[in-house]
Amino acid sequence: MKRGHRNLRVWEEAMTLVENVYRATRSFPKEEIFGLTAQMRRAAISVPANIAEGAARSGTRELARFVSIAVASLSELDTHIEIARRLGYLTEDGLAERADAVAGLLMGLERSLKTKAKSA
Repeated sequence: MKRGHRNLRVWEEAMTLVENVYRATRSFPKEEIFGLTAQMRRAAISVPANIAEGAARSGTRELARFVSIAVASLSELDTHIEIARRLGYLTEDGLAERADAVAGLLMGLERSLKTKAKSA
């Protein structure tokens, strides 16, 4: 099975973000396990999962569509990170910065794919 997503730097960075989210949410209050903890983990997992699914599809347009979904999931995660920070569950742990780094890579990939799709 071809697994081209593993060659994408953005996928690897998104996987690291997932690890960081899991570590950060371990210390959240127990009453948040089915709330904010679950939401943050789900949104974080969605980012590399959508990159991988898009990379497995045929064609640039399909990959671009899944990258767009990954961008949306990352935006959702960014909101969850801000909520957790405002509630005092997160201190400055670098999650927002890591999410920003992944966002930059995703948006660069998205631009590149759109340009490639237009010229095809």
